[in-house]
Formats: sequence, structure tokens, C-alpha cells
Amino acid sequence: MGGRGGRVLTGTPPRDERDHLAELVAIMDRLRSPGGCPWDAEQTHASLAPYALEEAYELVEAIEHDDRAGLREELGDLLLQVVFHARVAREHADDPFDVQDVAGDLVAKLVRRHPHVFADEQAAPDDEGRNLAWDRIKRAEKARGSALDGVPLALGALARTQKLVARAERAGLVVEAPAADDLGARLFALVREARAAGLDAEGELRRTAAGWEARVRAAETSATDA
Repeated sequence: MGGRGGRVLTGTPPRDERDHLAELVAIMDRLRSPGGCPWDAEQTHASLAPYALEEAYELVEAIEHDDRAGLREELGDLLLQVVFHARVAREHADDPFDVQDVAGDLVAKLVRRHPHVFADEQAAPDDEGRNLAWDRIKRAEKARGSALDGVPLALGALARTQKLVARAERAGLVVEAPAADDLGARLFALVREARAAGLDAEGELRRTAAGWEARVRAAETSATDA
């Protein structure tokens, strides 16, 4: 059956064809401009940074709980952070850029880092090989001297250790784990054990903690009802 504009309908309900991304950018511009929202107008990259972290964690929580409605909402909240920061960046006196520049840089990066898709380079046969190729391209782009460069210090200790171990292993750097038997060394050994088993240590600990938290809350309720 013919649809609007000659498109063929596939049985799914027609989507709203407005450009909501453009609307979002326009709304953010109005909020930030004179006559808009005083709170939005006074924000800086630094003041917004905690919100970006918070929204990222809330997105992960929605994913872990298989919350489809929450996933959609949290993706929107994270998108707002991108648009907000890009709008603030547009006002910089010496080096302004906007959300179109951000998207353009990302498009170029994705194409550049996937030569097996967008160029004639042969694809690696497995995930480990593809990760090696990705790391190699990133190091060349950013002129990094070490395979460990670029792992953010702001990451939590567990997540950062996972990242460092994975980077070192992919680079073929065989360095013995700390030999001490203190708590830090034992935690480090558990991270390497999780990596060898193909597990996300951060996610495993988070799920275990969530289960324990639920039992504590249940115990609290039982104690209150008694």
C-alpha cells in the first residue's frame, strides 16, 4: 500500500516525522538565550559535569534492570547533556563549536576507526583482533606513547583497573600482577580472573551488591513489622 510521499508502509504505525533532534537544539538555544531560563543560562561545562556522570549511571541502571521505558528516558537525558554542552561550547570566544561540529567529528571518527567497513582493509576475525586494531588506530590518532594512555583517572578504581588490564593484555604486555597479599593485590587478582573468564567485574559486583541491598531492605522491613 502506498504511503505518504510514495513510501511503502510495512505494517508499523507511521512515526512522527518531525525532526525532534533539531527541535531539541532549538529548545536548548532558547533556554540558554536572553529571556530563557536563568539556571540554564548560568551553567558551564564544569557545573554540568556531575550531571553527565549521574545520567550515565542512571542509563546503566536502566539497562541492568531491563527497563525499556527507563532506557528510552535515560538516553534522552544523556542526549540532553550532549546538546547542552555543545550549546555552551558555541559561546566560547576563541574556539566555538556546536552540536553539528560534534556530530561531524564523530562521523569522521567512526569511519576512520572502521577501515574494515568503510575501506578495503581486511576485518579481524574476532573481537580481540578488532579491539587491537581499534587501539592501534586510536594511538596513531592521538600520538599516544603508551597503550595505557587515555584511561581516565576519574573512573572508579575497579572499572579503571579492568580497563588497564584489558589494554595491557591486548598490547601483548605481559607484566606480573602485584605479588603482595594485601587487599589491593587480591582485588587486582580478582579483576584479572574476571577478565580471563570474560566477565565484567564491575557489573558482577554491582549485581551482587544490588541483591545484598535487597535482602538488607527486606530485613529492615521485617524488623519494622515485628
